[in-house]
Amino acid sequence: MTYFTGFVAAVPTANKDKYTDHVTAVWPLFESYGANRMVETWGVDVPKGKVTDFFGAVQATDGETIVFSWVEWPDRATADAGMERMQEDPAMQQVPEMPFDGKRVIYGGFAPIFEAGTCDGAGYYQGFLLAVPEQNKAPYVDMALEGWKLFEKGGALGMVENWGEDVPRGKVTDFYRATKAETGEVPVFSWSAWPDRATCDAAAKAMEAEMEGMDMPKMPFDGMRMMWAGFEALFDSAAV
Repeated sequence: MTYFTGFVAAVPTANKDKYTDHVTAVWPLFESYGANRMVETWGVDVPKGKVTDFFGAVQATDGETIVFSWVEWPDRATADAGMERMQEDPAMQQVPEMPFDGKRVIYGGFAPIFEAGTCDGAGYYQGFLLAVPEQNKAPYVDMALEGWKLFEKGGALGMVENWGEDVPRGKVTDFYRATKAETGEVPVFSWSAWPDRATCDAAAKAMEAEMEGMDMPKMPFDGMRMMWAGFEALFDSAAV
């Protein structure tokens, strides 16, 4: 079963080219460990939130841009073995130095619980982070299906929802602190893929107009602690 390692980081905006060089050099190593694909996206529409947001998730400072990325693996066993090899591989020493503060990167292992469409050809993504009560997993999947119907109608290419399975606690920050997760809640890392930002923005306006005045069903999680942002595709190994 497909498995993802998800990452969120804060990268100095001036280091965008260096970051691209870094991930371009890292991908062949991930591929040698058994990864199927790596996607890196660069924040271009990252709102400030009242309770949580991507800036707070990685303690971003002025002049830093949020990066939202993932590595796709054929299964968790391959992912676990690959991440362990990465820690010990001498070849990692030859990769260009990380042009960002690695201590503030948050990462974890996630299993997809809803997948629709594709991210092939996507130029723009909406990324989401949230915490869902463990007992609400099934209702969340049901909600994702309804959400996909709206996104697809608006021109989305695909959507993936991922349930945290191996999400470590960090010394500085982590997915739990980022989403202010409570006891019994599971971090969720998800995205919708779009051909471009214009299509995504137009769909959002259309959905807002369509839902205006409607009674919204109760969400199976605390929506005030969900964060979202828009990201441009920066690197996709499938396109290399």
